[in-house]
Order: sequence, then structure tokens, then C-alpha cells
Amino acid sequence: MKIEKLIREIVESVLPDTSLFIVEIEISGVDKKKINVIIDGDNGVGIDKCVRVNRKLGNYLEENEVMEEAYILDVSSPGIGQPLKMLRQYKSNIGRKLEFQLKDGKVVVGKLEEVSEDQVLIEQEIAEKKKKVKLVKGVELKFENIKEAKVLVSFK
Repeated sequence: MKIEKLIREIVESVLPDTSLFIVEIEISGVDKKKINVIIDGDNGVGIDKCVRVNRKLGNYLEENEVMEEAYILDVSSPGIGQPLKMLRQYKSNIGRKLEFQLKDGKVVVGKLEEVSEDQVLIEQEIAEKKKKVKLVKGVELKFENIKEAKVLVSFK
């Protein structure tokens, strides 16, 4: 069994509740492997849950001697400014302001209103003269046209 698939199965079995999910598993390095597991949640994910998953995964890997070489294990949540990678992440960010990099090079900013299998609906912000912002509701963005989407964090 491929190591990444095995790690995915282990992590899925030790996630503390069904609101949490795996975003990405990345294994890199030659002499010393680095196993990086990114988890997220429908309501975010706290460090306590990352630590719990890290411990359980690490214990399993050690007890079952899964890794033949030395490794570093890191279980974390997506950092601020990380692009959304899964439909479930989009759904958990409804009501938040996002920045969309489109494949044609345009940048669109707006509040996420709805998410479906193939598109999102946003309330788009359009800058006008003298720093005024016009809001346009119901703007459709198809996933096939989105290169990357990030949640914009406001510190107001």
C-alpha cells in the first residue's frame, strides 16, 4: 500500500469528529522524510485537535514501524492566506470575504454567498472613483475559471 494512502486512512480513522477533514497530505524529503498533513473543519480547527491527530498518527506509525527511515511529522490547519483547495472549504467560508484569482488573470473580490458543485455566487466589490465601492449581488464564478481563492482576513 502506498504510504500516502495509508496515512490518509489512519488520519481519517483518528479525526476526533466528522466536522474535520483532510485537505492535503504531502510527503517530501530524501534522507529524512517530512510528512505534512493539513486538516480543516467546517467550523475551523483548533491546535488541540491538530495535536491529538499528530499524536495518534505518530503513535500508529511508530508502533507499526510504517516508516523505515527517519521522518518529521507535522499536522496543522491551513494557514492564513492559504488557497482553498476543496469544495467543503468553500462551504465553510460562506459569508466571508474572498479574493479570487481567475485563470484569465483578473482578480475578483467579494463576499461568498452560495456554493454549488460547479460555481460560487458572490457579492462582488467593484471599486469606483474616489475610493467608493459598489456591491453587485449574485455574481457567478465557475470553478473551471478560478485559478485560486483565498479568504481575506480583516483585523478591524
